[in-house]
Amino acid sequence: MAKKKKNEEVLPEGMSRRQAKLAARAAERAALERDPRPYGGLAMEADLVALQEFVPSAFAEIKVAGVDRKVYVATVLPGAGAALVRDEEFGGDAFVGLQTAAHSHNPNRDLAYALNWLKTAKPGETLQAAVADGSEPALDSLLSATDTLDVQAHEDFNWWLPEGTQLNPQLAQSMQAANDSILPSFPVTGDFDGVAWWIDPGEKAHIRWVRTDDEDKLLQALARIAAAGELLLGEGTKFAGVFRTHGIAVPVWDLDPAVAVSEYGPLLEALDKRIKAELDNDAALSPDERKALQNIKSRQVTIR
Repeated sequence: MAKKKKNEEVLPEGMSRRQAKLAARAAERAALERDPRPYGGLAMEADLVALQEFVPSAFAEIKVAGVDRKVYVATVLPGAGAALVRDEEFGGDAFVGLQTAAHSHNPNRDLAYALNWLKTAKPGETLQAAVADGSEPALDSLLSATDTLDVQAHEDFNWWLPEGTQLNPQLAQSMQAANDSILPSFPVTGDFDGVAWWIDPGEKAHIRWVRTDDEDKLLQALARIAAAGELLLGEGTKFAGVFRTHGIAVPVWDLDPAVAVSEYGPLLEALDKRIKAELDNDAALSPDERKALQNIKSRQVTIR
């Protein structure tokens, strides 16, 4: 096969061959770059992180610039798809999933891609994959930085289907399998920073507390409290450590699953006050506090 002549190459208008190659390489590098804090700057940051990383079944209404219909951001959609718009006979509402089968390094850009798709999507259409390709607008141009989420937690995925939908045996079996996979998970309510979720995978329950503080300051605050023997959420609880995801830290506690979720709200409020008091403590760490900090960091893991 004859080689394609250089003068037959189709180049971007106004670009030389060298400029086109440099632009292509820059685009490739940009696609591989990871935003250090993808949802930073949004008041809903902690909720988005929780919904994307460990909440099984929940959704919340969001306002999207340029989209007239109701839009809900959800944990996961059928088939782990990216977005869908219901038929008009079922209200025409739109849903965007955060836990998707296909994604890029930057969930904020993927979410922006899916939300932007809704601007032209028609009732009944679905978007299976929303992998950012550079065509999507910035997320903060679609979502207000000050908007918060009113997350509705569910113990099943029945909300996937509009009310009154008739299930054939195959679909009913698939729905049952999805529902059976859900671990009991509930938000912990209270007047404290961030968002906390209680989850019971079996032998012991956990609380995962998504906080948006500066990570270094938060870890030092936790270390000071741990050194004082007060990094607990009541009798029979244990501080399990901290994991990092999407640029923020998530402290975790092991709990007795027999204790009601509602009892942890006041305990988190009290601990939140302790943490806030220590966040701006610039005093040097004591030997015990340094040891506690080293212990926390040595067990810290990064999800993504």
